[in-house]
Amino acid sequence: MLQLSTVAMYVLWVCVSLLGVFHTCRGVNHLRRENSPGNIIIGGLFSIHLKTNRSNGPGPLICHDFDIQSFLHSQVMIYAIEEINQRRLLPNFTIGYDIYDTCADVSLAIRATLQLLKAESDPLMCGLTEDAQPLPGDPETKVVIGEQSSEVSIAVARIISLSSVAQISYAATSELLSRKYKFPTFVRTVSSDKHQTQGIVELANKFNWKAVAIVGSDDEYGRYGSERLSDYFSVNDICVEFMEILPSYFNQNISESRKLLVKLVGLINDSSAEAIVLFTKDTNVEIIMLEAIEHKLNRTWIASDTWSTSTKISTLPGIELAGQVFGFTFNGREVPGFRQYLMSQVDRTHGAMTAESPFCLDESSKNTVEDCVLPNSQHQSKQCLDPECLIKYIDKDYSYSIYLAVGVIADSLRRLMKCNSQWCERTSDFTALELLEEIKKVNCTVNTTHIFFDENGDPSLGYAIVYWNRSDTEIKIIGEYWPNGTIRVPDHLEEAMTADEVTAYNCYKTCKPGLELRMPDKRNKCCGYCAPCADGDFSPGNGTACQHCGEKQFSMDGQRDKCFNITEEYLNWSNPFSITLSCLAALGIIITISFAVHFAIYQGTPIVKAVGGYLVFLELLSLLACFCLTFNFQDKPTRDSCRIGLPLFGVAFSLCISCILANLLQILVCFDFNTKVASWIKRIDRVVVVTVVSGIQLTLSVAWMLLDPPVPEETEIHPHNVHTCTLQSVGFFAAMIAYLAFWAFVCFVFAFKGKKLPDLYKNAVLISVSMLLFLIIWIIFVPLFLALKGRNKAAVEIAAILISSYSVLGFHLAPKFYIMIFRKELNNENAITGYIKKHYEQQGRAVIAS
Repeated sequence: MLQLSTVAMYVLWVCVSLLGVFHTCRGVNHLRRENSPGNIIIGGLFSIHLKTNRSNGPGPLICHDFDIQSFLHSQVMIYAIEEINQRRLLPNFTIGYDIYDTCADVSLAIRATLQLLKAESDPLMCGLTEDAQPLPGDPETKVVIGEQSSEVSIAVARIISLSSVAQISYAATSELLSRKYKFPTFVRTVSSDKHQTQGIVELANKFNWKAVAIVGSDDEYGRYGSERLSDYFSVNDICVEFMEILPSYFNQNISESRKLLVKLVGLINDSSAEAIVLFTKDTNVEIIMLEAIEHKLNRTWIASDTWSTSTKISTLPGIELAGQVFGFTFNGREVPGFRQYLMSQVDRTHGAMTAESPFCLDESSKNTVEDCVLPNSQHQSKQCLDPECLIKYIDKDYSYSIYLAVGVIADSLRRLMKCNSQWCERTSDFTALELLEEIKKVNCTVNTTHIFFDENGDPSLGYAIVYWNRSDTEIKIIGEYWPNGTIRVPDHLEEAMTADEVTAYNCYKTCKPGLELRMPDKRNKCCGYCAPCADGDFSPGNGTACQHCGEKQFSMDGQRDKCFNITEEYLNWSNPFSITLSCLAALGIIITISFAVHFAIYQGTPIVKAVGGYLVFLELLSLLACFCLTFNFQDKPTRDSCRIGLPLFGVAFSLCISCILANLLQILVCFDFNTKVASWIKRIDRVVVVTVVSGIQLTLSVAWMLLDPPVPEETEIHPHNVHTCTLQSVGFFAAMIAYLAFWAFVCFVFAFKGKKLPDLYKNAVLISVSMLLFLIIWIIFVPLFLALKGRNKAAVEIAAILISSYSVLGFHLAPKFYIMIFRKELNNENAITGYIKKHYEQQGRAVIAS
C-alpha cells in the first residue's frame, strides 16, 4: 500500500510539473516570492492574497484581495530568522528563507511546494519548467512553515511528505492532519480542531446553552470541524437546531452565494438557537456578518480560530448590530521585538524604498489597503505600505505561532548540528529526514512558552477565549481552554449567562424538579418545554430527562424529583402493635406455665378434679401452643410460617375445646339425676371424647397443610410492598372455623344447661361465658381476616388467638387458680358436700351426698 501511495504521489508530481508548461507564471499570474540566501533554507507558504479569479474555464490565475495580516505573518517569519542569525544560535551558519504567496489556492500552493522541493533554489523562476526533474536529490529546503488553511495544508502535506521534509503549520487545525499514517511529516504549533471543538462545547456547557446552530464550509477545515462539533454537542445533550455547510464557491459566485445567504439569514432569524457557531474561513464570515448587520440579527456568535481575531471583521461598520461574539484563538502573545522591527522599516519606506521591496504592491493589490498606503510611494504600477500604520494589524495568535515554529526549527538545528555558543560540530550536509526526526523530539521553551509535540505532531498548547467588546470593537481575551478539558471564564460572565431558565425565544432551558425538558417536533426543534414525569419516574431538575425508579422504588404525585424506597409492609418485631401483642403472648405463656405448676402441686385436690383432673394439663398444653403460635404470625411471612400458622392453631384449640367438653360431661354425670341421660353419658369415655374431637381436626389440618396450604404473597399497594399469607382456597379454612365453632357451641349449650347445677366452682357458668366470647370473636374475625392484607391481617389473627386463649384461661382456669391460692378452705370435699346439701335443701329436696 505504501508503494502504491508513493507511485500515485509521484504521478501527481509529474502532472503538476507539466501544468507549468501551460500556465505562465509571469506578469499578473506570477507567484509572489521573497527569499534570502543562507546555509540552511527554510521555506514559507502564506496566503498573502486571499482569492484568485479561478473559474470553470481556462485562463491565467490572478491573485487579488491583498491581506495585510497574512503579509505581516510572512514578515514575522523573516524577523524571527533574522533574529536567530543575529543571536548566532548557529554560530558558523546562517539561515535563509524562501517564501511564497499561495493566494489561498491549492493549485498555486502545490506549485510553490514543488519549487521549494527542487534541489537548488532558482530565484528567477516561480514554477517548474519542462525539464525540471522531481526528486533529483535531497531538496535544499529542509523545512517548510505553512500553510494557514487546513485545506491547502493537507494538499501540501501529501506532496512534501515524499521528500521527508518537515512541514510546520502555524494555523492549520484540521483533525485530519493528526493522522500520521497519511501525513507523516506534518507538525503544527497550534492545537488540533479536536480540542477547539471540545472547547466550544465546554463553553456552551459553561454558559448553559441548550440550543445552537452550526455554519461550516465545504472544505477539510469546515466540514470535518462542523461534523465533529455536532457529535460533541449531541453527547453533551445540547440540541443542534441546524447545520449548514457552505459550498466552496460561496465567496466567489455572487448570484449563487446570494441565494444561499438569503436562506442562511432566514434560518438564523427564525432559529431559537442561543448561539451560532461559524466554523469556516474569514472570507465567508465577512459576507455573513455584513448581512447580519443589515438585518440587525443581534445574535450570539461563536468564532472559530480562523476569524476570532480578525480586525477586518471586528471593525466592520455597525458590527454591534450583528450581536455579541465569543471566539477561540491560539493561546499566544505578542511577538517580542516585532513592533520595533516594523518601526525600523519606516526610514526605508520614506527614503530609498524600491519597487522590489516587500512593502510595495503590484497593480492587482491597489485600493485594498488604502489606509496604510503611502501617498508619495508610487513607483510606476506599484504602491507601498507604511510600516508604522501596519502595527495596528499585528495579531497575537498566528504571528506568535509562526514565531514558535521558527524557534522550534532553531532548537532542532542546534541539537542536530551539535552547536554550542562558539561552534557547530556538524556541517549542513544533513538530510531533511534527520531534521524532521529532531523536530518531532522537540521539548524546549521559546520566549517563556514551553512546547513539545505528541505522537500525532500536535503541541501542548491551549486556546484563548476572546470576546468582542461591542462598545469599542476591541477584541479581549476573557478566558482559556486547555486540551485536558479545563476551561476558565470570568465568574460574573458565567453567572450572567447561566441565570435564565427561559431563553429570549421563550424556550425552556431547564425545568423544576419532577419535570423533564422535552423538545417538540416542530420547525424550531430545539425549543423545549417542561413536562411532568410519569408515575414511577423521576427527574432531579435542570431539565434532566425522567428516569425510571428502581425495582423497589416509586415516585409520589407532586414530588417526582426523587425516588422513594417501597416499604416492605408486614408485622415486624419493631412495630408498637407487634410489641404489645408479643408482650400479651409472653404473659399468657407465663400464666399458663404457672397454672400448670400449681395444678400439678394440687393435683389430688377436689378443685383439680372438678376442672377435669389430668385433662386440665392437656388443656393448658393446648393454650400454651396457642400463645406460642402468635409469634409465628409476626415478621415477614415465609412458606413454612404460612403453612403451619392457622392449621396448627385449629389442632391446638380443638384439643382445648375437647378437654372442656369432657369436663362438662363429667359435671353433667355428677349432678344430673335423670337416670337415662346419666347412663349414656357415663358410657362416653373422656379420653375418647378428646381423641375423637381433636383427631378429626388434626386430620383436617394435616390435609390442609399438604393439599392446599396458605402461601406467602407479595402485593404492591402503592407505596408499600405488602407481605401476607394468602389462602389458596377458603374451603379448608372455613371447615376449620366451622368445626371449632360447632364444638364451642356444643360446649356453650352443655354449660348453659348445667348452670343451675350445684357446682361450687361455677364451671358450667364460666365455660359458657368463655365459649360465647370465643364464638363472638371468630364471627368478627372471619370477615376481617378475608378482607385485610399485610400487617393488619396478621395483627387480627394474633388478636383473635390471644382473645380466644385468654377467654379460656381467664374464665375457666383462673378462678380455680384463685381458689387454690387464696381460698384454700373451699378446696376440700366437706366444702363441696356442704354446698350441694345446702343447694338442694333450698329447693326442698333431700339429698344424700357421697
